[in-house]
Amino acid sequence: MDLVSSPNASSYQSPSTGLTEPTITTTSIATTTPTTATPSRYENQKRRDWNTFCQYLRNHRPPLSLPTCSGAHVLEFLRYLDQFGKTKVHNQNCPFFGLPNPPAPCPCPLRQAWGSLDALIGRLRAAYEEHGGRPEGNPFGARAVRIFLREVRDFQAKARGVSYEKKRKRAKPKATLTQAPTPPTGTEQVSEINQPK
Repeated sequence: MDLVSSPNASSYQSPSTGLTEPTITTTSIATTTPTTATPSRYENQKRRDWNTFCQYLRNHRPPLSLPTCSGAHVLEFLRYLDQFGKTKVHNQNCPFFGLPNPPAPCPCPLRQAWGSLDALIGRLRAAYEEHGGRPEGNPFGARAVRIFLREVRDFQAKARGVSYEKKRKRAKPKATLTQAPTPPTGTEQVSEINQPK
């Protein structure tokens, strides 16, 4: 707490000295530091993905603006990203097609994993609306994009021998209806308590 002498401080006369002395008022000066919350990992990734997509639109020939972007442009972007993939996806004529753990290396290309593409589209879909895009005109939610993601998932599941099926939750066993013993009435409880042991 800081002690501050106010310029408008009232004065009083000291009874011991008879002199007029200014009173000192105490006020606490709260120092407020702006608390800037650091963005979450998801928010940082969403911002990076959005910047990457906007850079792709600027480098497109001819350059595209966001309002003219369609689901077809999103598909081009996803195919462009495949060159940076790290997931081995076997071709149908590869001897390791359908094997989850191939015993030897093969020349099949590396691709973006379906799960990465699916998460990327989710983040870009949210970022589009945050940047003023209308939900009904969102190119990341286009039917063609959904179909493409489904096809990638199904093909990669076959090629890599990995199942992407959602695990169903087991149904809780139903409690069997058995006749529960009826609680004793008030008179029975008294008689049970008063019985000699």
